Amino acid sequence: MNQNFWGGGHLACRVSSDKLREVADMDTHELLRRYALGERDFSGICLTGMDLRGTYLSGVDFSRSHLPGANFTNAVLNTTNFSEADLSGANFSQANLFAAFLSGANLDRAILQFANLTEADLSGASLVNADLSDTLLHLTCCAETNLRGANLSGAKMCGAKLWRVNLQDANLRGADLCDANLCEANLKGANMEATDISEVALTGAILPQGEVHA
Repeated sequence: MNQNFWGGGHLACRVSSDKLREVADMDTHELLRRYALGERDFSGICLTGMDLRGTYLSGVDFSRSHLPGANFTNAVLNTTNFSEADLSGANFSQANLFAAFLSGANLDRAILQFANLTEADLSGASLVNADLSDTLLHLTCCAETNLRGANLSGAKMCGAKLWRVNLQDANLRGADLCDANLCEANLKGANMEATDISEVALTGAILPQGEVHA
């Protein structure tokens, strides 16, 4: 079982001393300059609170990077790799993360309002108390993802893979979960008022009142 399923773990910054020296003076302008020159591998960098609003960074490798508090509002991040990155408190409002890789990432308290996460991979990621209201999560993989206390009101999650997802105390009011796989999910204490659960698979799931679905 992934360590982030029932609790949110914080990821250490793992980066070589050579790479630390290389990016020590990197700012938004420098990162975008390198991207324009064709560089895509920014894995393992440590940049806190970077402002990347409205930028185009599709296909970048930010895996295992330390980017807490980064601002990606309105950014285009299609297929970008954030696997195992620390994105705690980051802002992805209205960002396009189509088919992005966020498996094992720390997104606790992140803001993803109106973001497009269609077909993204969030498996094993931690999004404790994150704001995903009105987010597009069509066909998104959230297997063993920790969404405890997250705000998913109005989220579009049709066909999402939510096997063993932790949605304890989450706000799912008005969310669309049609055709989603919620087998063995934890929904205890979740707000499911006006939630569309048509054709949802719930075998073994813990329901909001604590009972287990047969």
